[in-house]
Amino acid sequence: MADWNAGQYLKFEDERTRPAADLLRRVPVVSARNAADIGCGPGNSTELIVNRYPDARVLGLDNSPDMLAKARERLPGVTFEEAEISAWEPGERFDLIFANAVLQWLPDHPALLPRLVSLLSHGGCLAVQMPNNLDEPSHRIMEQVARNGPWAGKLARASEAREKIGSFEEYYTWLQQAGCSVDIWQTTYVHPLAGAGAIAEWFKSTGLKPYLDPLSPEERFGYLELYRTEIAKAYPAQPDGRVLLRFPRLFFVAQRL
Repeated sequence: MADWNAGQYLKFEDERTRPAADLLRRVPVVSARNAADIGCGPGNSTELIVNRYPDARVLGLDNSPDMLAKARERLPGVTFEEAEISAWEPGERFDLIFANAVLQWLPDHPALLPRLVSLLSHGGCLAVQMPNNLDEPSHRIMEQVARNGPWAGKLARASEAREKIGSFEEYYTWLQQAGCSVDIWQTTYVHPLAGAGAIAEWFKSTGLKPYLDPLSPEERFGYLELYRTEIAKAYPAQPDGRVLLRFPRLFFVAQRL
């Protein structure tokens, strides 16, 4: 995919940061010497970690130069590195590895999670949040519009960019077998947004990227017009004119024993 757009992502910074804050509150590590925020984006989640563990050395990783530029501007005292998580091989262990809304883009979770756990110190935590919204109208409509337009050939495999989230039982088993205690839960956030257009704006920086990146500017315009039309049908306006975006998210905190 093309580089991530930090400015587009931060249009909904408060709503995107809330799950990261909720996740961090459930991390039982009292004092951390070093922590890694993998898929740190523009640094909004990294800032939470810095505030929670002011004495820790915090590392932020992302594969987007634009996101990293924003993160460095936000937190000049933190080390940020461009890296692919799937190939990341640090020479140290971490008391906290924090992954907010990133692992859904990476394949083979049964192999990925034990590898991340192996990078923890004993007693350290892997804290993960992943959108679990592929069955929501916002995402079903992405695929519907992809199949029903002149861009269908270009977008035939767009849905494969994102990993299908496993079940509670699967994540619990994979993490227990990796030697962890596991706290797992799901929260559905409900975001009041300013109309169907706002839902499209929300997902332009994330879920819509695999559908928009392969298209020409003209095709992109046509796709978004059709997407907004269908979204308006699926998310009726409330009496105050806003629409309610349901957003389920899966969380777990795995502590290495």
